[in-house]
Amino acid sequence: MKKTLLGSSLAAALLAGTMGMASAADCKIGVAMYTLSAPYFAAQQAAAIDQGKKAGCEVTTSDGQNDMGKQISDVEDMVAKGVNLLILNPRDPEGLVGAANAASAAGVKVVVMDSSINTKANIVTQVRSSNDQNGFLVGQWLAKKMQGKPVKIILLSGSQGNEVGRDRRLGVFRGLVEGQLVNDGKASFEVLGQGWGNWATEDGLKAAEDLLQAHPDVTVLLAENDSMALGGMKALQAAGKNDVLVLAAADGQKEALALIKEGKYGATGLNDPDLVARTAVDIGLKALKGELGADTPKLELTTPAVITQENVDKYYKKDAVF
Repeated sequence: MKKTLLGSSLAAALLAGTMGMASAADCKIGVAMYTLSAPYFAAQQAAAIDQGKKAGCEVTTSDGQNDMGKQISDVEDMVAKGVNLLILNPRDPEGLVGAANAASAAGVKVVVMDSSINTKANIVTQVRSSNDQNGFLVGQWLAKKMQGKPVKIILLSGSQGNEVGRDRRLGVFRGLVEGQLVNDGKASFEVLGQGWGNWATEDGLKAAEDLLQAHPDVTVLLAENDSMALGGMKALQAAGKNDVLVLAAADGQKEALALIKEGKYGATGLNDPDLVARTAVDIGLKALKGELGADTPKLELTTPAVITQENVDKYYKKDAVF
């Protein structure tokens, strides 16, 4: 898949270049989220709505409630009501292909954001953070932080079959191995168990409670997003395990960043829902106006980073939605 790395200069150009569709009658945007169960998704939806309205578009939204069938119905309903731009965060990379293709066949410009979709889908492009690279940087940080200590991980994953979660955790493991080889000339870590937290704090708490009962010798709690990690922290606190390192493969949720500032939370990868959503809308608006060439990349990635106590002030925004 052809892809590009989306830096701040290109993002600024996109933000500036697509303001001002002629009227809401010319631009009807549907934002189909597969869930709003975590603050990240709420922030992403809010940014997409704001960016669409700034361009003079009519914007409608839907919450798939983590149900693939409902999200498919949401997309079909939006197409039937006449949206001409669909911003889709798919519940499943395979299951939403048919709905995306049907929307495109009806003349709708489809831009996928955040979660991935199979490349056979007929869409304009996919926009997301570099999940693998964010994870890799977090893994390298973890290797340095745990140098000389046993790395026994309990893993909180989002949802089964989700490619974003897979790329995040495998990126962390790859970075961890590389970091350990660089630091020590050998690599050794153990994943004691994996639980499914559905990207949400409360589900992350429940999954962590079960894992902690089965694996009391844990030294690292790794989650695929900050919301689940924050739930995992509650489980650790209740179990009196204050010496377990907590970190996430990605997100940058403000509550996690506040704890990073205090030294109570290890690190997280940069996954800015505001930038991802606004970029997706802007690219979609360019497609509507016929401003995208045939060589438009099928994947746009934002610049990766690991957020730690050393650089957290650069990213922490107290009043941010997320």
